[in-house]
Parts: sequence; structure tokens; C-alpha cells
Amino acid sequence: QVQLVESGGGTVQAGGSLRLSCAASGRTASTYAMAWFRQAPGKEREFVATISWSGNRIYATDSVKDRFTISRDNAKNTVFLQMNSLRPEDTAVYYCAAGLYSSRQSEYNAWGQGTQVTVSS
Repeated sequence: QVQLVESGGGTVQAGGSLRLSCAASGRTASTYAMAWFRQAPGKEREFVATISWSGNRIYATDSVKDRFTISRDNAKNTVFLQMNSLRPEDTAVYYCAAGLYSSRQSEYNAWGQGTQVTVSS
């Protein structure tokens, strides 16, 4: 079983940047696709971006694809989400997940505890 721990959240002004990290533990952690999802207050959790186990396939939702970059370092079992040009509507709890390369939550079977990102206007 893969265990995931997110870090890097915080409060930033609109237009600013944050870099989220997700450390994975477990011998097979590097063989999973990794993804970021987010859940804003009063809303359902939504897909943000995913990266294949090798890092050669990446997919991000339209609302972030020109501002956010997902990457991974398999030597360190860590996945990153670089978030630039942040907007108030990006405010949410961000979750890291491990599973199959997909935008569907059901394809991921390991989840982190989440990290809060707050963007002030």
C-alpha cells in the first residue's frame, strides 16, 4: 500500500506562486501514475492534473493547464505541482493520489490527507 503525504500549501496573493509536493512511501510507489485533485469549500473534489509513472504522459484540466505544471522525481518518490498565476478560485484543499493514469477519481486507490491552498484577492 502506498502512503502519500502532501506539503507546500499556504496562503498567497492572487498572481503568486506555490509549489506543492507529495512524498510517496512504499516499494512500488514509482510504478503508479500520480495525480492532484482539489476540493473547494462547498464543492465536489475535482481533477487537476496527472502524470504517468515514467513522466512521459501528462494531462491537466483546462482551467489550470497554462498555469500549473505537474512533475515527478521517481528517485525521491515525489510528485510536484508548480502553481503559477494563482487566482482566488484556485483556493481549495489539494490532494495527491496514486493509481492509474486517468482524470477519474475512481482510478486512484491511495490518497493523501490534503494541503490547504488559499489565494487572496
